Amino acid sequence: MANVGYARVSSVGQTLDVQLGKLKHCDKIFQEKRSGASSTRPRLRSCLEYVREGDSLVVTRLDRLARSTLHLCQIAAELERKRVDLRVLDQNINTGDATGRLLFNMLGAIAQLGVFAYPPKYPNLRSSPE
Repeated sequence: MANVGYARVSSVGQTLDVQLGKLKHCDKIFQEKRSGASSTRPRLRSCLEYVREGDSLVVTRLDRLARSTLHLCQIAAELERKRVDLRVLDQNINTGDATGRLLFNMLGAIAQLGVFAYPPKYPNLRSSPE
């Protein structure tokens, strides 16, 4: 059971130092300097391929991991399928326990509500009938 860290900053001019300091307890850390909006994040893909059943994927904040609520849900589904827990340090989320799973799902639901509460901002994401 390994703690596998993932750290990302959006541009080359930014530093990973703060995230790496918080992830220093991890057995392995994947680092990336790439925009969260980018659909190609090779180090994240490598990280998700690396984790195994019983491992924990550790990030400092949810926005370091996923580029959207949909992307976060896709990553969460992949981790659940592989039986890997997600730990988000700054938001004190650990999907390895019932409270963490509840909090994670509530945050995802709130984020989804925000998308549908403001449809003009996200016209392509509205899936509910008029």
